Amino acid sequence: MIDPIAFQIGPLAVRWYALCIVSGLVLAVYLASKEAPKKKILSDDILDFILIAFPLSIIGARLYYVIFRFDYYSQHLGEIFAIWNGGLAIYGGLITGAIVLYIFADRKLINTWDFLDIAAPSVMIAQSLGRWGNFFNQEAYGAVVENLDYLPDFIKNQMYIDGSYRQPTFLYESIWNLIGFALIVIFRRRLKNIRRGQITAFYLIWYGFGRMIIEGMRTDSLMFFGLRVSQWLSALLIGLGIYIIFYQNREKAPFYNVKKEN
Repeated sequence: MIDPIAFQIGPLAVRWYALCIVSGLVLAVYLASKEAPKKKILSDDILDFILIAFPLSIIGARLYYVIFRFDYYSQHLGEIFAIWNGGLAIYGGLITGAIVLYIFADRKLINTWDFLDIAAPSVMIAQSLGRWGNFFNQEAYGAVVENLDYLPDFIKNQMYIDGSYRQPTFLYESIWNLIGFALIVIFRRRLKNIRRGQITAFYLIWYGFGRMIIEGMRTDSLMFFGLRVSQWLSALLIGLGIYIIFYQNREKAPFYNVKKEN
C-alpha cells in the first residue's frame, strides 16, 4: 500500500490526493490560458476566474458529497471538513464551476460559449489527473475481482483492499477522460465546421457516457432513494449535450475559424 502522505513539512502533511488535484488544476490553467487568446479572451481573465472558481468548486464538491452521505456525516460532524481523506464529488464541483463561469463571463462581457469551449478540455484533463488522487486514497473502486495481473504491480497492489483485489474504476475514468481530451484537441485543430458550444457539447456527452458506465461498476457510489445519483446526472449531461448541438445548429451559431499550428 502506498502512503497517502507524499511528504511532510513540520506538522503539515501534504497528501498525494491534494497534489493530484493541484497538478490537474495547474495543467488546466496553462492549457486554457494558451487557448484563450484565440477566442479573444485575455489570459488574465482565465487566472481571475480560476482564483474565484477553484475554491468555490472545492466547497461545492464537498457539499455535494456531504449532502448525499448526510446519514453518516450527521453522526460525525467533525469529519465534514476533512477533505484530505477524500470525499470530493466531481459533479458538485462541475455544477458550482458552471454557475461561477456563467456569472463571471456575464460580468466580464465574455461570450459564455467561448469560455465554456475553452474550459471543457481543460476540465477533462484535470479530471483525468485528479482521479489518481482516488488511487492514492484507495477510493472510487469497483467490485472484487480474482486478479489484476494485466496491470502494473504498483496499481495492482494499491487495489488490494480489505483482503481482495478491486476493479480500478478510477483508472478507467482517468483513461476515458484522457482519450476525450485528446479527441477534443484533434477536433479543434483539424475540423473547420465546429460551431460555438459544440466542444462543450462533446465534453458533456463523452464524459456523461463514460461516467454512466463506470459508475455502474463502482461499489461506493452516492445513492439517493436507492438510485446512483451520478448515473442520473450523467444521463442529464448527455441529453444536454445533444440539445446544445441541435440548438447551436438551428440558431446557426458561428463556426470557429480553426487554423492548424505549425
